[in-house]
Amino acid sequence: MTTALEAPRPAPRRARASLPTVPALVVGTVSHHRVGPVRHGFRHAVYQWLVDLDALPAQPWWLRPFCTFRSRDHLGDPHRDLKTNVERFLAQRGIRLGPGARVLMLANARVLGHVFDPLTVYWCLDRDEALVCVVAEVHNTYGERHAYLLEPDADGRAVADKEFYVSPFNDVTGRYEMRFTLEPERVATSIALRRGGEVVFSASLNGRPTPATRAAVVRQIMTKPLMPQRVSALIRAHGIFLWARRLPVVRRPHHRAQEGV
Repeated sequence: MTTALEAPRPAPRRARASLPTVPALVVGTVSHHRVGPVRHGFRHAVYQWLVDLDALPAQPWWLRPFCTFRSRDHLGDPHRDLKTNVERFLAQRGIRLGPGARVLMLANARVLGHVFDPLTVYWCLDRDEALVCVVAEVHNTYGERHAYLLEPDADGRAVADKEFYVSPFNDVTGRYEMRFTLEPERVATSIALRRGGEVVFSASLNGRPTPATRAAVVRQIMTKPLMPQRVSALIRAHGIFLWARRLPVVRRPHHRAQEGV
């Protein structure tokens, strides 16, 4: 890791790909699967937002309570804008996007004052819209966050050692195998936690991006109301299920915040 006084290295380049039109609503499903002493899985219908951090969607006053974005909900300084925070996070780690760069964020919007994002994904693109890197920002239910800086291969695959306590039923060991898909007809993320040569947990989001027109936003608010509240409630409900099945609870270690996060 470089210090703030070191010159950032040039951004690595990936092949340019076609991108979805943004802002978009990514409508699809999220699924989890756990193996081990207590097997458990689920699949739920969800929607998330895919937005350009240079042009966050402006909503009429009557929709703002259901779809707003705030810097304090994500990495970096809550008093700076989201893109500046992402660029500072990268610069502290030796990557400079340069003028004309874009950052596309996949996340939940704040709804009626509440938001929770188990995973926020930032696709960082250079001025030619070639992929430079991906930042995967993970949140847990204890108000902590951790960001993984990744450089996926041509198929969107990346690996990283687990460094952050997420679930009370998993310790901070193992290695993540991830894949990120950003295409005009499909946006997807998948994470598998591998430990001792075996996948012990996997999660995925698979959806189709559609233009975030007012009618589309209203449709999702009506058919999937209070999405971030529902995510928070479901996480706790599934946790209670596992606890009731006597799955051992792993003590949460002290969290040391990352620089820029």
